Amino acid sequence: MSDTAGKPPGPGPGPGASATGDGPARRRWRRRLRNSALGTAALLVVAGGAGWAVYARLSGNITADEAAAAELARYERERPTSLVRGAQNILLIGSDTRAGDGNGAYGKDLGTERSDTTILLHLAADRGSATAVSLPRDLMVDIPACRQPDGRRSDPVFAMFNQAFQVGGSACTIRTVEGLTGIRVDHHMVLDFSGFKEMVDALDGVQVCLREPVDDKAAGLRLPAGKVTLDGERALGFVRARESLGDGSDTGRMERQQRFLGALVAKVRSEDVLLNPVKLYPLLDAATSALTTDPELASLRGLYQLARGLRDTPTEQVRFLTVPREPYVYDANRDQLVKPEAEELFARLRADRPVAVAEENSQDVPGAVTGADDPQGPSPAPTFTGRTAADHSCG
Repeated sequence: MSDTAGKPPGPGPGPGASATGDGPARRRWRRRLRNSALGTAALLVVAGGAGWAVYARLSGNITADEAAAAELARYERERPTSLVRGAQNILLIGSDTRAGDGNGAYGKDLGTERSDTTILLHLAADRGSATAVSLPRDLMVDIPACRQPDGRRSDPVFAMFNQAFQVGGSACTIRTVEGLTGIRVDHHMVLDFSGFKEMVDALDGVQVCLREPVDDKAAGLRLPAGKVTLDGERALGFVRARESLGDGSDTGRMERQQRFLGALVAKVRSEDVLLNPVKLYPLLDAATSALTTDPELASLRGLYQLARGLRDTPTEQVRFLTVPREPYVYDANRDQLVKPEAEELFARLRADRPVAVAEENSQDVPGAVTGADDPQGPSPAPTFTGRTAADHSCG
């Protein structure tokens, strides 16, 4: 007999109730949960799709320099080998091409382009420091036989450094730099005038500190002394002017470029641009649209991996200097390397060893060894004329 015998029957399932005892409230709760999950999934799909679209757009903006990669592969056996795992050397080339949107305003397109600015950027293996070395365009160097745009090969020549880019583009410039320094160039980037301006404008300008007013008709600049925020157009004039700004030399021009790049690095770091999507996207869109890089860097992932290690590099460890040089013995309007200082610089970068920089009016002598005198201690870093990204003094 059932132990329920004699007990009044309990209430049965009510209208609409299930055999499990779930009521309307539980079903409504489940329906809401299901709808919420579907909504969340839909949002993730949309967000993921938008994120992929942005990624694809930015990656698609970059031009891969396949021709340079093929040319460099042809000479792989002649190229230097990397000595320190993890260290990276990137050649940054500012092209003076007048072709392309926005570049024609800076002169007539003669069908050729030269390297208006060339910087060898060394990133330490631990990313604790970065050293940017300006290579003068008037430096007399050995340029190897290079493949020209028409497919023919040039003859080797001893000429001004910027002729290498004119003759054989980025591959010829890279081979010239490697022959000059013995340093393996791992990556390269080429940026034109218009791209430079757009990058500066994407950051809402970059602030520089001028020690005296600038009134330069040739560069289209009229600026007061002190702190000045330069938009893209004025920034381009500031870094390119040579004939009538300062002492009219390429030395002054490279110093201005280094000061501007230091200020740009400081702004990106101080405003957390790399961690702020709202600020980062316009910069990436401008940068990727203007860049031609080696195939390995020609994607957002490649560029991000390169930049990621630099996020924590202190600005005082981001150094800018010009390779030690002097007037060329046969032509005072050209440059030649100063030895052994230049060779010491190249050797230290090859071995990923530190260098130090100081202003020219510092007590430190460019290329002189400074530091502890203890012969048993570590080898001190030689000091070269230059500055760091943390240096914004108007004095």
